[in-house]
Amino acid sequence: MRLPLSALLALPALLSAFVVAIPSPITQHPLILTEERTPLWKSLSNKLIDSIWASQRNEKDALRTPNLTAFRQPPPHTLARYGGDVVVRFNVSTAEEAASLAEAADTLLLDVWEFSQDWVDIRLAKDIVPSLLGLLPTTLQQKHTPLLGERDLSHAIFNTYPAPPGQALSHPTTAVSHLRSRPLTLQASHHDDHGDSNIFFTNYQPLSVIEPWMRLLTSLFTTHVRMFSIGTTYEGREISALRVGVHPTNNDDPNPPKRKTVLITGGVHAREWISTSTVNYIAYSLITGYGRTQSITTLLENFDFVFVPTLNPDGYFYTWNTDRLWRKNRQRTNVRFCQGIDLDRGYGFGWDAVSTAGNPCSENFAGETAFEAVESRRLAEWAKNETEKNNVEIIGFLDLHSYSQQILYPYSYSCSDTPPGQENLEELAIGLEKAIRMSSSFSYEVLAACEGNVAVSNKDGKRTVLPRIEAQGGSALDWFYHEMHVRYAYQIKLRDRGTYGFLLPRENIVPTGKEILSAVLHFGEFLTDQFTLGRMPDEVEEETPELEREDVVDEATEFGSNEDDPWVIVEDLIEEKLVEDISWELRRRRKR
Repeated sequence: MRLPLSALLALPALLSAFVVAIPSPITQHPLILTEERTPLWKSLSNKLIDSIWASQRNEKDALRTPNLTAFRQPPPHTLARYGGDVVVRFNVSTAEEAASLAEAADTLLLDVWEFSQDWVDIRLAKDIVPSLLGLLPTTLQQKHTPLLGERDLSHAIFNTYPAPPGQALSHPTTAVSHLRSRPLTLQASHHDDHGDSNIFFTNYQPLSVIEPWMRLLTSLFTTHVRMFSIGTTYEGREISALRVGVHPTNNDDPNPPKRKTVLITGGVHAREWISTSTVNYIAYSLITGYGRTQSITTLLENFDFVFVPTLNPDGYFYTWNTDRLWRKNRQRTNVRFCQGIDLDRGYGFGWDAVSTAGNPCSENFAGETAFEAVESRRLAEWAKNETEKNNVEIIGFLDLHSYSQQILYPYSYSCSDTPPGQENLEELAIGLEKAIRMSSSFSYEVLAACEGNVAVSNKDGKRTVLPRIEAQGGSALDWFYHEMHVRYAYQIKLRDRGTYGFLLPRENIVPTGKEILSAVLHFGEFLTDQFTLGRMPDEVEEETPELEREDVVDEATEFGSNEDDPWVIVEDLIEEKLVEDISWELRRRRKR
Protein backbone atom coordinates (compact mmCIF):
# COMPACT_ATOMS: atom_id res chain seq x y z
CA MET A 1 0.00 0.00 0.00
CA ARG A 2 1.42 3.39 -0.97
CA LEU A 3 0.69 6.16 1.56
CA PRO A 4 0.96 9.90 0.95
CA LEU A 5 3.63 11.54 3.07
CA SER A 6 1.14 13.90 4.68
CA ALA A 7 -1.00 10.96 5.78
CA LEU A 8 1.92 9.11 7.30
CA LEU A 9 3.04 12.15 9.28
CA ALA A 10 -0.49 12.49 10.65
CA LEU A 11 -0.44 8.94 12.06
CA PRO A 12 0.49 9.76 15.68
CA ALA A 13 -2.19 12.44 15.90
CA LEU A 14 -4.81 10.15 14.36
CA LEU A 15 -3.99 7.48 16.87
CA SER A 16 -4.47 9.91 19.71
CA ALA A 17 -8.19 9.47 19.15
CA PHE A 18 -7.77 5.88 20.26
CA VAL A 19 -5.13 6.05 22.95
CA VAL A 20 -5.08 9.54 24.50
CA ALA A 21 -8.61 10.96 24.49
CA ILE A 22 -8.08 12.39 27.98
CA PRO A 23 -5.56 10.21 29.84
CA SER A 24 -6.51 8.91 33.25
CA PRO A 25 -4.41 10.36 36.07
CA ILE A 26 -4.79 7.12 38.00
CA THR A 27 -3.40 4.90 35.26
CA GLN A 28 -0.67 7.21 33.97
CA HIS A 29 0.73 9.04 37.00
CA PRO A 30 3.53 8.91 37.86
CA LEU A 31 5.32 7.79 34.71
CA ILE A 32 8.91 6.75 35.33
CA LEU A 33 10.17 4.60 32.52
CA THR A 34 13.02 2.21 33.24
CA GLU A 35 13.23 0.58 29.84
CA GLU A 36 12.54 1.38 26.21
CA ARG A 37 8.99 0.67 25.14
CA THR A 38 7.69 0.09 21.67
CA PRO A 39 5.15 2.83 20.87
CA LEU A 40 1.62 1.54 20.91
CA TRP A 41 0.89 2.90 17.46
CA LYS A 42 3.56 0.64 15.94
CA SER A 43 1.87 -2.48 17.24
CA LEU A 44 -1.54 -1.73 15.79
CA SER A 45 -2.87 -4.25 13.32
CA ASN A 46 -2.94 -3.60 9.60
CA LYS A 47 -6.69 -3.70 9.77
CA LEU A 48 -6.78 -0.76 12.19
CA ILE A 49 -4.26 1.20 10.16
CA ASP A 50 -6.33 0.55 7.04
CA SER A 51 -9.36 1.90 8.84
CA ILE A 52 -7.44 5.07 9.74
CA TRP A 53 -6.33 5.69 6.18
CA ALA A 54 -9.86 4.98 5.03
CA SER A 55 -10.75 8.42 6.31
CA GLN A 56 -8.99 9.78 3.24
CA ARG A 57 -11.45 7.86 1.10
CA ASN A 58 -14.40 9.58 2.73
CA GLU A 59 -15.30 6.68 5.02
CA LYS A 60 -16.40 8.98 7.78
CA ASP A 61 -17.24 6.30 10.30
CA ALA A 62 -13.74 4.81 10.35
CA LEU A 63 -12.58 6.89 13.31
CA ARG A 64 -15.71 6.67 15.44
CA THR A 65 -15.17 4.91 18.74
CA PRO A 66 -17.03 5.09 22.07
CA ASN A 67 -14.06 6.89 23.68
CA LEU A 68 -14.56 9.97 21.51
CA THR A 69 -17.45 11.10 23.69
CA ALA A 70 -14.90 11.80 26.43
CA PHE A 71 -13.68 14.76 24.39
CA ARG A 72 -16.92 16.62 24.93
CA GLN A 73 -17.04 16.39 28.73
CA PRO A 74 -14.71 18.34 31.02
CA PRO A 75 -12.77 16.07 33.37
CA PRO A 76 -14.44 16.15 36.80
CA HIS A 77 -11.27 17.41 38.47
CA THR A 78 -11.30 20.45 36.17
CA LEU A 79 -14.79 21.48 37.24
CA ALA A 80 -13.96 20.93 40.88
CA ARG A 81 -10.66 22.81 40.70
CA TYR A 82 -11.59 25.81 38.56
CA GLY A 83 -15.38 26.04 38.59
CA GLY A 84 -15.30 29.07 40.89
CA ASP A 85 -12.23 30.85 39.51
CA VAL A 86 -11.96 34.02 37.46
CA VAL A 87 -9.15 35.88 35.70
CA VAL A 88 -9.05 39.61 36.44
CA ARG A 89 -7.03 42.28 34.66
CA PHE A 90 -5.83 45.24 36.74
CA ASN A 91 -4.80 48.44 34.96
CA VAL A 92 -1.80 49.78 36.86
CA SER A 93 -0.46 53.29 36.41
CA THR A 94 1.43 54.31 39.58
CA ALA A 95 4.25 52.93 41.71
CA GLU A 96 1.91 52.67 44.71
CA GLU A 97 -0.55 50.56 42.75
CA ALA A 98 2.14 48.26 41.40
CA ALA A 99 3.76 47.75 44.80
CA SER A 100 0.47 47.05 46.56
CA LEU A 101 -0.67 44.60 43.88
CA ALA A 102 2.66 42.73 43.99
CA GLU A 103 2.51 42.50 47.78
CA ALA A 104 -1.11 41.34 47.78
CA ALA A 105 -0.45 38.68 45.13
CA ASP A 106 2.46 37.37 47.19
CA THR A 107 0.51 37.43 50.46
CA LEU A 108 -2.50 35.57 49.03
CA LEU A 109 -0.32 33.24 46.87
CA LEU A 110 -2.24 34.30 43.78
CA ASP A 111 -1.51 33.02 40.26
CA VAL A 112 -0.15 35.97 38.27
CA TRP A 113 -0.88 34.97 34.68
CA GLU A 114 0.90 37.76 32.85
CA PHE A 115 1.84 41.41 33.07
CA SER A 116 2.89 44.12 30.64
CA GLN A 117 3.62 47.82 30.67
CA ASP A 118 0.17 48.79 31.89
CA TRP A 119 -1.78 45.73 33.06
CA VAL A 120 -1.56 42.66 35.27
CA ASP A 121 -3.69 39.50 34.86
CA ILE A 122 -4.39 37.45 37.99
CA ARG A 123 -6.33 34.20 38.42
CA LEU A 124 -8.12 33.76 41.72
CA ALA A 125 -11.24 32.28 43.26
CA LYS A 126 -14.31 34.51 43.11
CA ASP A 127 -14.68 34.51 46.89
CA ILE A 128 -11.13 35.87 47.30
CA VAL A 129 -11.78 38.93 45.12
CA PRO A 130 -13.09 41.06 48.04
CA SER A 131 -10.04 40.15 50.15
CA LEU A 132 -7.72 41.17 47.33
CA LEU A 133 -9.50 44.46 46.70
CA GLY A 134 -9.29 45.23 50.41
CA LEU A 135 -5.49 45.10 50.21
CA LEU A 136 -5.31 47.50 47.25
CA PRO A 137 -5.42 51.31 47.10
CA THR A 138 -8.75 52.92 46.41
CA THR A 139 -7.58 54.01 42.95
CA LEU A 140 -6.96 50.40 41.92
CA GLN A 141 -10.14 48.92 43.34
CA GLN A 142 -12.15 50.29 40.42
CA LYS A 143 -9.53 49.69 37.71
CA HIS A 144 -10.07 46.03 36.94
CA THR A 145 -12.06 43.97 34.43
CA PRO A 146 -12.74 40.22 34.16
CA LEU A 147 -11.17 38.34 31.26
CA LEU A 148 -12.68 35.45 29.25
CA GLY A 149 -15.88 37.49 28.92
CA GLU A 150 -18.92 35.42 29.81
CA ARG A 151 -16.99 32.16 29.51
CA ASP A 152 -16.49 29.98 32.54
CA LEU A 153 -12.80 29.27 33.27
CA SER A 154 -13.35 25.51 33.43
CA HIS A 155 -15.18 25.63 30.09
CA ALA A 156 -12.27 27.56 28.53
CA ILE A 157 -9.89 24.93 29.90
CA PHE A 158 -11.96 22.11 28.44
CA ASN A 159 -11.97 23.73 25.00
CA THR A 160 -8.19 23.44 24.75
CA TYR A 161 -8.29 19.64 24.85
CA PRO A 162 -8.46 17.78 21.50
CA ALA A 163 -11.75 17.56 19.68
CA PRO A 164 -12.84 14.36 17.91
CA PRO A 165 -11.65 13.97 14.28
CA GLY A 166 -14.09 15.73 11.98
CA GLN A 167 -15.57 17.80 14.82
CA ALA A 168 -16.36 21.35 13.78
CA LEU A 169 -14.42 23.77 15.97
CA SER A 170 -15.85 27.06 17.07
CA HIS A 171 -15.46 29.56 19.86
CA PRO A 172 -17.15 32.75 21.10
CA THR A 173 -17.07 35.80 18.89
CA THR A 174 -15.84 38.29 21.49
CA ALA A 175 -12.11 37.78 20.97
CA VAL A 176 -10.15 40.96 20.42
CA SER A 177 -7.56 39.15 18.30
CA HIS A 178 -9.59 39.28 15.07
CA LEU A 179 -11.05 35.79 15.58
CA ARG A 180 -14.56 34.93 14.43
CA SER A 181 -16.56 31.80 15.02
CA ARG A 182 -16.53 29.30 12.20
CA PRO A 183 -15.57 25.68 11.59
CA LEU A 184 -11.86 25.12 11.03
CA THR A 185 -10.81 23.40 7.81
CA LEU A 186 -7.15 22.75 7.09
CA GLN A 187 -6.33 21.58 3.61
CA ALA A 188 -3.53 19.09 3.04
CA SER A 189 -3.43 19.71 -0.68
CA HIS A 190 -5.60 20.89 -3.55
CA HIS A 191 -6.65 17.31 -4.15
CA ASP A 192 -7.71 16.57 -0.56
CA ASP A 193 -11.12 18.13 -0.17
CA HIS A 194 -11.67 16.72 3.29
CA GLY A 195 -8.53 18.09 4.97
CA ASP A 196 -8.62 15.34 7.63
CA SER A 197 -5.40 13.58 6.64
CA ASN A 198 -3.20 16.22 8.30
CA ILE A 199 -4.58 16.64 11.78
CA PHE A 200 -1.48 16.97 13.94
CA PHE A 201 -1.75 20.76 14.14
CA THR A 202 -5.53 20.97 14.41
CA ASN A 203 -5.29 20.09 18.11
CA TYR A 204 -2.85 20.43 20.96
CA GLN A 205 -1.10 17.09 21.37
CA PRO A 206 0.01 15.18 24.49
CA LEU A 207 3.46 13.68 24.99
CA SER A 208 2.18 10.25 23.97
CA VAL A 209 1.56 11.66 20.49
CA ILE A 210 4.44 14.14 20.22
CA GLU A 211 7.16 11.59 20.96
CA PRO A 212 6.13 9.06 18.24
CA TRP A 213 5.64 11.95 15.81
CA MET A 214 9.22 13.13 16.42
CA ARG A 215 10.55 9.59 15.93
CA LEU A 216 8.57 9.29 12.71
CA LEU A 217 10.04 12.51 11.33
CA THR A 218 13.50 11.21 12.17
CA SER A 219 12.93 7.93 10.36
CA LEU A 220 11.45 9.60 7.26
CA PHE A 221 14.03 12.37 6.87
CA THR A 222 17.28 10.65 7.74
CA THR A 223 19.38 13.02 5.62
CA HIS A 224 18.87 16.04 7.86
CA VAL A 225 16.98 15.10 11.05
CA ARG A 226 18.21 13.42 14.21
CA MET A 227 16.32 12.87 17.46
CA PHE A 228 18.21 12.89 20.75
CA SER A 229 17.70 13.55 24.45
CA ILE A 230 18.83 16.64 26.34
CA GLY A 231 18.70 14.58 29.54
CA THR A 232 16.17 13.13 31.97
CA THR A 233 13.62 15.02 34.08
CA TYR A 234 12.98 14.81 37.81
CA GLU A 235 10.40 12.05 37.23
CA GLY A 236 12.60 10.20 34.77
CA ARG A 237 11.21 11.26 31.40
CA GLU A 238 13.46 12.09 28.47
CA ILE A 239 13.68 15.71 27.32
CA SER A 240 13.44 14.95 23.60
CA ALA A 241 14.88 17.21 20.91
CA LEU A 242 15.32 17.30 17.15
CA ARG A 243 18.54 18.42 15.47
CA VAL A 244 17.80 19.62 11.94
CA GLY A 245 20.64 20.46 9.57
CA VAL A 246 22.78 19.19 6.69
CA HIS A 247 26.44 18.69 7.54
CA PRO A 248 29.20 18.83 4.90
CA THR A 249 30.01 15.43 3.43
CA ASN A 250 33.76 16.18 3.34
CA ASN A 251 35.11 15.21 6.76
CA ASP A 252 38.79 15.36 5.82
CA ASP A 253 39.34 18.76 7.41
CA PRO A 254 41.29 18.11 10.64
CA ASN A 255 40.08 21.42 12.09
CA PRO A 256 36.54 21.92 10.83
CA PRO A 257 34.83 25.20 11.74
CA LYS A 258 32.38 25.12 14.60
CA ARG A 259 28.86 24.20 13.57
CA LYS A 260 26.74 27.28 14.11
CA THR A 261 23.51 26.32 15.86
CA VAL A 262 20.17 27.93 16.70
CA LEU A 263 18.34 26.61 19.77
CA ILE A 264 14.53 26.91 19.91
CA THR A 265 12.72 25.85 23.08
CA GLY A 266 9.10 25.60 24.16
CA GLY A 267 7.04 24.17 26.99
CA VAL A 268 9.23 25.70 29.72
CA HIS A 269 6.05 26.53 31.62
CA ALA A 270 3.79 23.51 31.42
CA ARG A 271 0.49 25.30 30.82
CA GLU A 272 1.77 27.23 27.79
CA TRP A 273 0.66 24.62 25.25
CA ILE A 274 0.85 27.00 22.29
CA SER A 275 4.64 27.23 22.75
CA THR A 276 5.05 23.46 22.35
CA SER A 277 2.82 23.29 19.26
CA THR A 278 4.64 26.27 17.70
CA VAL A 279 8.08 24.68 18.15
CA ASN A 280 6.71 21.52 16.51
CA TYR A 281 5.24 23.55 13.66
CA ILE A 282 8.52 25.32 12.91
CA ALA A 283 10.45 22.05 13.07
CA TYR A 284 8.04 20.34 10.71
CA SER A 285 8.11 23.24 8.26
CA LEU A 286 11.91 23.33 8.06
CA ILE A 287 12.20 19.55 7.87
CA THR A 288 9.72 19.17 5.01
CA GLY A 289 10.95 22.31 3.26
CA TYR A 290 14.51 21.08 2.85
CA GLY A 291 15.28 20.27 -0.78
CA ARG A 292 12.10 21.95 -1.98
CA THR A 293 12.38 25.57 -0.84
CA GLN A 294 15.71 27.24 -1.60
CA SER A 295 15.67 29.55 1.42
CA ILE A 296 15.11 26.65 3.83
CA THR A 297 17.65 24.45 2.05
CA THR A 298 20.30 27.17 2.29
CA LEU A 299 19.43 27.74 5.94
CA LEU A 300 19.85 24.09 6.90
CA GLU A 301 23.11 23.80 4.99
CA ASN A 302 24.55 26.75 6.89
CA PHE A 303 23.13 26.16 10.37
CA ASP A 304 21.84 23.47 12.66
CA PHE A 305 18.50 24.04 14.36
CA VAL A 306 17.86 22.27 17.65
CA PHE A 307 14.19 22.07 18.63
CA VAL A 308 13.11 21.24 22.18
CA PRO A 309 9.30 21.25 22.04
CA THR A 310 8.79 20.46 25.73
CA LEU A 311 11.58 21.35 28.14
CA ASN A 312 9.25 20.52 31.02
CA PRO A 313 7.78 17.09 30.14
CA ASP A 314 6.76 16.27 33.73
CA GLY A 315 4.77 19.47 34.07
CA TYR A 316 3.33 19.16 30.56
CA PHE A 317 2.17 15.61 31.30
CA TYR A 318 0.60 16.86 34.54
CA THR A 319 -1.39 19.53 32.68
CA TRP A 320 -2.97 16.83 30.53
CA ASN A 321 -3.91 14.58 33.40
CA THR A 322 -4.46 16.58 36.55
CA ASP A 323 -4.13 20.37 36.43
CA ARG A 324 -4.38 22.20 33.09
CA LEU A 325 -2.96 25.41 34.57
CA TRP A 326 0.12 23.91 36.24
CA ARG A 327 3.19 26.08 35.56
CA LYS A 328 6.30 24.62 37.25
CA ASN A 329 8.05 21.28 37.00
CA ARG A 330 7.07 18.43 39.37
CA GLN A 331 10.14 18.47 41.61
CA ARG A 332 9.75 18.05 45.36
CA THR A 333 10.57 21.03 47.57
CA ASN A 334 11.17 21.42 51.28
CA VAL A 335 7.43 21.98 51.72
CA ARG A 336 5.86 18.58 51.22
CA PHE A 337 2.52 19.74 49.79
CA CYS A 338 4.05 22.38 47.48
CA GLN A 339 5.79 20.82 44.48
CA GLY A 340 7.58 22.39 41.58
CA ILE A 341 10.24 24.91 40.62
CA ASP A 342 9.91 27.60 37.95
CA LEU A 343 12.35 26.52 35.23
CA ASP A 344 12.80 30.07 33.96
CA ARG A 345 13.88 31.52 37.31
CA GLY A 346 16.61 29.08 38.32
CA TYR A 347 19.55 29.70 35.94
CA GLY A 348 22.85 30.84 37.34
CA PHE A 349 23.05 34.37 35.95
CA GLY A 350 21.12 37.06 37.81
CA TRP A 351 19.72 34.52 40.25
CA ASP A 352 18.77 36.32 43.45
CA ALA A 353 18.47 34.13 46.53
CA VAL A 354 16.47 36.79 48.37
CA SER A 355 13.82 37.69 45.80
CA THR A 356 13.55 34.47 43.79
CA ALA A 357 13.82 31.67 46.33
CA GLY A 358 10.84 32.80 48.38
CA ASN A 359 7.92 30.48 49.06
CA PRO A 360 7.87 26.99 47.49
CA CYS A 361 4.10 27.34 47.16
CA SER A 362 4.55 30.35 44.87
CA GLU A 363 4.07 29.91 41.13
CA ASN A 364 7.47 31.51 40.45
CA PHE A 365 9.49 29.67 43.11
CA ALA A 366 13.07 29.51 41.79
CA GLY A 367 14.48 26.89 44.15
CA GLU A 368 16.82 27.17 47.10
CA THR A 369 19.90 27.41 44.86
CA ALA A 370 20.63 28.24 41.24
CA PHE A 371 20.09 25.28 38.91
CA GLU A 372 18.19 23.33 41.55
CA ALA A 373 15.51 22.67 38.92
CA VAL A 374 16.57 19.45 37.20
CA GLU A 375 15.40 20.35 33.71
CA SER A 376 17.09 23.76 33.69
CA ARG A 377 20.32 22.13 34.83
CA ARG A 378 20.05 19.49 32.10
CA LEU A 379 19.68 22.13 29.37
CA ALA A 380 22.61 24.14 30.71
CA GLU A 381 24.81 21.03 30.94
CA TRP A 382 23.88 20.01 27.41
CA ALA A 383 24.66 23.48 26.03
CA LYS A 384 28.06 23.58 27.73
CA ASN A 385 28.92 20.08 26.56
CA GLU A 386 27.99 20.94 22.96
CA THR A 387 30.15 24.04 22.87
CA GLU A 388 33.12 22.63 24.80
CA LYS A 389 33.31 19.10 23.39
CA ASN A 390 31.24 18.81 20.21
CA ASN A 391 32.56 21.71 18.14
CA VAL A 392 29.28 23.65 18.32
CA GLU A 393 28.72 27.39 18.56
CA ILE A 394 25.23 28.41 19.66
CA ILE A 395 24.61 31.72 17.90
CA GLY A 396 20.85 32.04 18.30
CA PHE A 397 18.35 31.27 21.06
CA LEU A 398 14.56 31.59 20.80
CA ASP A 399 12.60 30.74 23.93
CA LEU A 400 8.88 30.56 23.16
CA HIS A 401 6.29 31.36 25.83
CA SER A 402 2.78 32.72 26.13
CA TYR A 403 1.13 35.12 26.28
CA SER A 404 1.08 38.91 25.47
CA GLN A 405 2.64 39.05 21.96
CA GLN A 406 6.05 40.41 22.88
CA ILE A 407 9.60 39.97 21.58
CA LEU A 408 11.96 40.41 24.54
CA TYR A 409 15.74 40.75 24.48
CA PRO A 410 18.26 40.75 27.41
CA TYR A 411 18.45 41.62 30.17
CA SER A 412 15.57 40.29 32.22
CA TYR A 413 17.03 40.50 35.72
CA SER A 414 17.59 44.28 35.72
CA CYS A 415 17.03 47.39 33.61
CA SER A 416 20.10 49.06 35.09
CA ASP A 417 22.51 47.00 32.99
CA THR A 418 22.66 47.33 29.21
CA PRO A 419 23.65 44.30 27.10
CA PRO A 420 26.84 44.87 25.05
CA GLY A 421 25.11 44.22 21.73
CA GLN A 422 21.88 46.08 22.44
CA GLU A 423 21.69 47.84 19.07
CA ASN A 424 22.04 44.58 17.16
CA LEU A 425 19.53 42.87 19.44
CA GLU A 426 17.01 45.64 18.87
CA GLU A 427 17.61 45.68 15.12
CA LEU A 428 16.92 41.98 14.76
CA ALA A 429 13.96 42.09 17.16
CA ILE A 430 12.35 44.81 15.07
CA GLY A 431 12.94 42.68 11.98
CA LEU A 432 11.29 39.69 13.64
CA GLU A 433 8.28 41.79 14.55
CA LYS A 434 7.98 43.07 11.00
CA ALA A 435 8.17 39.54 9.60
CA ILE A 436 5.32 38.50 11.91
CA ARG A 437 3.24 41.54 11.04
CA MET A 438 3.78 41.09 7.30
CA SER A 439 2.74 37.46 7.62
CA SER A 440 -0.41 37.77 9.70
CA SER A 441 -1.06 41.46 10.47
CA PHE A 442 -0.68 40.65 14.17
CA SER A 443 1.65 43.03 15.99
CA TYR A 444 4.18 42.09 18.65
CA GLU A 445 5.80 44.58 21.00
CA VAL A 446 9.62 44.80 21.11
CA LEU A 447 11.04 45.40 24.57
CA ALA A 448 13.97 44.70 26.85
CA ALA A 449 12.89 41.74 28.99
CA CYS A 450 13.24 43.77 32.18
CA GLU A 451 10.52 46.07 30.85
CA GLY A 452 8.09 43.19 30.93
CA ASN A 453 7.33 44.79 34.28
CA VAL A 454 4.56 47.31 34.65
CA ALA A 455 5.82 50.75 33.59
CA VAL A 456 4.57 54.25 32.94
CA SER A 457 6.11 55.71 29.81
CA ASN A 458 4.43 59.06 29.19
CA LYS A 459 4.03 60.78 32.52
CA ASP A 460 5.65 64.22 32.43
CA GLY A 461 7.68 63.02 29.46
CA LYS A 462 9.57 60.52 31.62
CA ARG A 463 9.61 56.75 31.65
CA THR A 464 9.17 55.29 35.12
CA VAL A 465 9.87 51.62 35.81
CA LEU A 466 7.49 50.50 38.53
CA PRO A 467 8.00 47.80 41.20
CA ARG A 468 8.15 44.26 39.88
CA ILE A 469 5.05 42.10 40.05
CA GLU A 470 7.25 39.01 40.26
CA ALA A 471 10.99 38.29 40.26
CA GLN A 472 12.71 38.10 36.86
CA GLY A 473 16.21 36.94 37.78
CA GLY A 474 17.76 33.64 36.74
CA SER A 475 16.13 33.47 33.30
CA ALA A 476 17.31 31.24 30.45
CA LEU A 477 17.38 34.33 28.24
CA ASP A 478 19.99 36.09 30.37
CA TRP A 479 22.03 32.95 31.02
CA PHE A 480 22.39 32.01 27.36
CA TYR A 481 23.23 35.57 26.37
CA HIS A 482 25.69 36.33 29.14
CA GLU A 483 27.19 32.97 30.14
CA MET A 484 27.04 31.12 26.80
CA HIS A 485 27.77 34.27 24.75
CA VAL A 486 24.83 33.63 22.41
CA ARG A 487 24.79 36.83 20.37
CA TYR A 488 21.10 36.80 19.50
CA ALA A 489 18.91 35.57 22.33
CA TYR A 490 15.19 36.32 22.60
CA GLN A 491 12.14 35.32 24.52
CA ILE A 492 9.01 35.46 22.36
CA LYS A 493 5.65 35.58 24.07
CA LEU A 494 3.06 34.26 21.64
CA ARG A 495 -0.64 34.98 21.18
CA ASP A 496 -2.85 36.42 22.50
CA ARG A 497 -3.06 39.64 24.55
CA GLY A 498 -5.30 38.23 27.24
CA THR A 499 -8.65 37.37 25.71
CA TYR A 500 -7.86 33.69 26.32
CA GLY A 501 -4.41 33.89 27.88
CA PHE A 502 -2.93 30.43 28.46
CA LEU A 503 -6.16 28.87 27.18
CA LEU A 504 -5.67 29.94 23.58
CA PRO A 505 -8.19 28.03 21.40
CA ARG A 506 -6.75 25.35 19.14
CA GLU A 507 -7.84 27.35 16.08
CA ASN A 508 -4.79 29.54 16.75
CA ILE A 509 -2.21 26.75 16.46
CA VAL A 510 -1.60 27.03 12.72
CA PRO A 511 -1.86 30.85 12.45
CA THR A 512 0.57 31.25 15.35
CA GLY A 513 2.90 28.69 13.80
CA LYS A 514 2.84 30.52 10.48
CA GLU A 515 3.72 33.92 11.89
CA ILE A 516 6.55 32.58 14.07
CA LEU A 517 7.88 30.54 11.14
CA SER A 518 8.09 33.82 9.21
CA ALA A 519 10.09 35.27 12.11
CA VAL A 520 12.41 32.25 12.19
CA LEU A 521 13.08 32.52 8.44
CA HIS A 522 13.96 36.19 8.89
CA PHE A 523 16.12 35.22 11.86
CA GLY A 524 18.00 32.77 9.66
CA GLU A 525 18.45 35.27 6.87
CA PHE A 526 19.81 37.82 9.33
CA LEU A 527 22.27 35.28 10.75
CA THR A 528 23.35 34.35 7.22
CA ASP A 529 24.30 37.96 6.59
CA GLN A 530 25.95 38.41 9.97
CA PHE A 531 28.14 35.35 9.68
CA THR A 532 29.17 36.07 6.05
CA LEU A 533 27.71 32.88 4.62
CA GLY A 534 26.35 34.66 1.59
CA ARG A 535 23.06 36.48 1.31
CA MET A 536 20.11 34.49 0.09
CA PRO A 537 19.20 35.24 -3.54
CA ASP A 538 16.46 37.73 -4.26
CA GLU A 539 14.33 35.13 -5.99
CA VAL A 540 14.05 33.21 -2.73
CA GLU A 541 11.83 35.92 -1.32
CA GLU A 542 9.36 35.25 -4.11
CA GLU A 543 9.25 31.60 -3.06
CA THR A 544 8.30 32.34 0.55
CA PRO A 545 4.81 33.81 0.56
CA GLU A 546 4.75 33.62 4.34
CA LEU A 547 6.88 36.79 4.38
CA GLU A 548 4.42 38.69 2.24
CA ARG A 549 1.73 40.74 3.87
CA GLU A 550 -1.68 39.18 4.19
CA ASP A 551 -4.42 41.72 4.85
CA VAL A 552 -6.64 39.91 7.33
CA VAL A 553 -10.18 40.92 6.61
CA ASP A 554 -11.78 37.91 8.25
CA GLU A 555 -10.84 34.69 9.98
CA ALA A 556 -11.17 32.65 6.81
CA THR A 557 -8.32 34.62 5.27
CA GLU A 558 -6.14 34.27 8.36
CA PHE A 559 -6.72 30.57 8.79
CA GLY A 560 -6.17 29.76 5.15
CA SER A 561 -9.55 28.09 4.65
CA ASN A 562 -9.56 28.82 0.97
CA GLU A 563 -9.11 25.67 -1.11
CA ASP A 564 -5.92 27.17 -2.52
CA ASP A 565 -4.47 27.72 0.94
CA PRO A 566 -2.52 24.80 2.45
CA TRP A 567 -2.35 23.87 6.13
CA VAL A 568 1.42 24.37 6.41
CA ILE A 569 3.19 27.23 4.70
CA VAL A 570 5.83 25.25 2.87
CA GLU A 571 3.28 22.79 1.49
CA ASP A 572 2.00 25.29 -1.07
CA LEU A 573 5.24 24.59 -2.92
CA ILE A 574 5.18 20.80 -2.59
CA GLU A 575 1.52 19.77 -2.63
CA GLU A 576 1.84 17.93 -5.93
CA LYS A 577 4.63 15.78 -4.49
CA LEU A 578 2.94 14.72 -1.27
CA VAL A 579 1.31 11.73 -2.94
CA GLU A 580 4.57 10.34 -4.26
CA ASP A 581 5.99 7.16 -2.82
CA ILE A 582 8.08 7.79 0.32
CA SER A 583 10.93 5.56 -0.73
CA TRP A 584 11.29 7.50 -3.97
CA GLU A 585 11.31 10.72 -2.00
CA LEU A 586 14.13 9.62 0.27
CA ARG A 587 16.18 8.32 -2.66
CA ARG A 588 15.74 11.64 -4.43
CA ARG A 589 17.08 13.51 -1.41
CA ARG A 590 20.09 11.25 -1.00
CA LYS A 591 21.12 12.03 -4.57
CA ARG A 592 21.44 15.72 -3.75
